[in-house]
Amino acid sequence: MKQNIVHIALVVKDYDEAIDFYVNKLKFELIEDTYQPEQDKRWVVVAPPNSHGVTLLLAKASKPEQHDFIGNQTGGRVFLFLNTDDFWRDFEHMKSIGINFVREPADQDYGTVAVFEDLYGNLWDLLQLNPGHPMAKR
Repeated sequence: MKQNIVHIALVVKDYDEAIDFYVNKLKFELIEDTYQPEQDKRWVVVAPPNSHGVTLLLAKASKPEQHDFIGNQTGGRVFLFLNTDDFWRDFEHMKSIGINFVREPADQDYGTVAVFEDLYGNLWDLLQLNPGHPMAKR
């Protein structure tokens, strides 16, 4: 049997501002932006450059109870983990464009990591895994 997680839904306030952040600031690729008239919503998918794994489905909050989760999808814990092939290149770029880092870079047993906020306050790890880490080979 083979299965994959294809998308992770990220609740956003506005499609276009989320696309702007992920595509223009984080340099993600816009994979799909399709209007779904039967539900009056868009199917918006983004992914880090040159990635072949899980993508983000930018899901606009459509009900009042969903608005409370914008920026707090995991109760204040780090939500997503962005692995890079060059930590310092990406860290310096992100700092230069005003991305807010809430935890400065640190070397850990598994690699180099810093925590940043997306445009809504969700916490992300920017990390570069050490070559011997099991996930570095995937």
